[in-house]
Amino acid sequence: MSIDIATARKVAKLARISVPEADLPALASKLTGILGFMEQLNEVDVTGIEPMTSVTPMRLKRRADVVTDGNIQAQILKNAPDAREGFFAVPKVVE
Repeated sequence: MSIDIATARKVAKLARISVPEADLPALASKLTGILGFMEQLNEVDVTGIEPMTSVTPMRLKRRADVVTDGNIQAQILKNAPDAREGFFAVPKVVE
């Protein structure tokens, strides 16, 4: 797959990066190289290989799923810049 200059310009605009007009051919060439490498990856036989989320087999630490007595409203509201009647007070944004 080949990327032309118009597509490179559009990709730069979507990525919100400023690319001078003189550098667009080089950007198009680099993007074409990246897509060529990705096409090579499609040729790799991955039948029978499980998808993985990490290269090292590890499990995340889990906490027990138990109901605890929250009842720490005063401690939570103590950190609020403005609290009224047991709730966070926020400025009105919609009239």
